[in-house]
This record gives sequence, C-alpha cells and structure tokens, in this order.
Amino acid sequence: MSTIKDVAAHAGVSVATVSRVINETGYVHESTRQKVEQAIKQLNYSPNEVARSLFKRKSKLIGLLLPDITNPFFPELARGVEDRMQESGYRLIFGNSDEDEHKEQDYIQTFTQNNVVGVISSTNDHTADTYSKLKFPVVFLDRTSGDKPSVYADGREGGRMAAQEMISRGSRNITVQQGPKHVRPAQDRFEGAVEVLEKSGTAFQVQLTASFSYEEAGLKAKELFAEYPWTDGVIASNDIAAAAVLHEALKLGRKVPEELQIIGFDDIPVSNLVYPSLSTIHQPAYEMGRAAAELLIELVEHGHAHQHIIQLPVSFVERGTTRKAD
Repeated sequence: MSTIKDVAAHAGVSVATVSRVINETGYVHESTRQKVEQAIKQLNYSPNEVARSLFKRKSKLIGLLLPDITNPFFPELARGVEDRMQESGYRLIFGNSDEDEHKEQDYIQTFTQNNVVGVISSTNDHTADTYSKLKFPVVFLDRTSGDKPSVYADGREGGRMAAQEMISRGSRNITVQQGPKHVRPAQDRFEGAVEVLEKSGTAFQVQLTASFSYEEAGLKAKELFAEYPWTDGVIASNDIAAAAVLHEALKLGRKVPEELQIIGFDDIPVSNLVYPSLSTIHQPAYEMGRAAAELLIELVEHGHAHQHIIQLPVSFVERGTTRKAD
C-alpha cells in the first residue's frame, strides 16, 4: 500500500506539498498539482481519512453505534444509514455495544478519538453523561429521546395494532411478551397492546423477557407454553421471539393459526421464510436509517435541522400465523 511519502517521491515534491494538494490548503502551482494528482492515480494512493480529518480540522467520519448486530433488524437500520451517508461522501465507524454500558462508553470514546463529526446511536440510555458532554451532534435511532434529535417508529401504535388484529381474528386468551424494561421501544409496543386488551376486556397474561437474544427467545418460548398451555394468541416482543414461539408450538403439536395465533414485531427478512410465515408489525428499518442519516447530515453541515424528532408509521403484515379477520 502506497504512502504519502511514496507519492511525494514519485512526483518529485515534498510531503508538505502533497498534503496541500490532498487537503486543498495553501497555494500549489498548477503544474505541480498535476504531477501530484498523477502520482496519486498511478500509485493508487488513498489518503488516511482520520489523518486527513485531523490535518484539515474537518472530518467526513460518522460513528454508528448499534446494540446487537446479531438481530437482523439492526443491519437493516445500518444499511439505510450507510447508503444515505455515502451519497454525501461520509464514512462510517461502526460499533456493536451488545447492550453493555461499558462497551457503549468505549465506542463513544473511540469515535471521539477518531475525530468523528457526529454519531448515530441506538443506545438504551440517551440521558447518560457520555452523550451530554459530547461536542458533536448525536441522533438517536430506534429510540425515543425526549427533545433530543431522534428517529423511531410508532411502537405504541404497533402494539395497539397487534392487539386489535389478534382480537378481530378470534383469540380470547392472549399472552403478551413484555420486552426488556430498559429498551423504551419494547415498552411502548407492550403498553400499546395492553391498552387495547384492557379496554376490550380480553383475557391476557404477561410474560417478562430480559433481552432480545436468540438464546432467551428459545427459553421463553418453552416457559410460555409451560405456564400458559391454553393460550390461543401470542403477541411476541419481536420477530425473533415470535419465530421461537412458532417453533415451540409446532413441536408441541399446536396448530398454527387454527389453535394458536402469533404476531411478531419488526418484519425482519426471516419472518417471511419460516413456515407458516409470521404475521407481524412492520417497522420501516431501512427508511429509519436513511432518515437518521439525513437528520445528522443537516446538524453537521448547518448546525440545525428543520425537524428534530421524526416518527415513522408502522403497519400490520398479514401472513400465515393469523387467521382471517371476522
């Protein structure tokens, strides 16, 4: 891999001259500029973005922090962020916090050391000092955050939709999985579902969950049928949990959707690959990622944004784990 010294030697100029050409700082004679640009092309030299940003005091680096890269919902968010950022010439530094506060803080420190100009974070604690002390803008993605810049889907309405669809399709003894209490969107969708169930007088019970991991999803699915063997409807905390419930139900010989209906949340790609395919609440993950990137670009380049809080709508996707509505 070529270095800036290689370029300088090839062009017959100093390293400082090459830096001036790359960073567009200071005067360089046109013929000299052409020599440097030709050397860069011939050597296929790519300037180090971090070093370049430090030299110019202006970066094109953005930090992206997600809580769990193994959950297929989050890569879809990331793709939306990446595509929009690339359109404006920004590059991403990625971090996976595993919903661990210390890892999250370490990544924020890494972003700062690499001279990022902004961060998009799916953190679970937007009030942490870690964020309030930062000198660059932060946009929270898939997280509600009061008056802070944020992009998220209407989880509460999604919970209401799930309960309404479950009731209209005939379930009368419903189990609602309450997602991790420290994840605000999970609580929003849970509270929305409970609101509708209580108002309708439908019998329901709540199963608590502590994480969205595959391992816990499988364990909770087993516990669900052990504790509530006669439940005829499950509003799952997300699609991973819904797939685990479906798998366990079929192992136990429960007929889906004739005896048991299941509704997930997120509409990740796998929800259409299992059999029967999952009915679910669709979150526009890719569009959320793009919207967060657009918001951060506005804050970085203009210091303000026309809209700080962006809430995207959700929708019900009818597939094979629910019956036809009455």
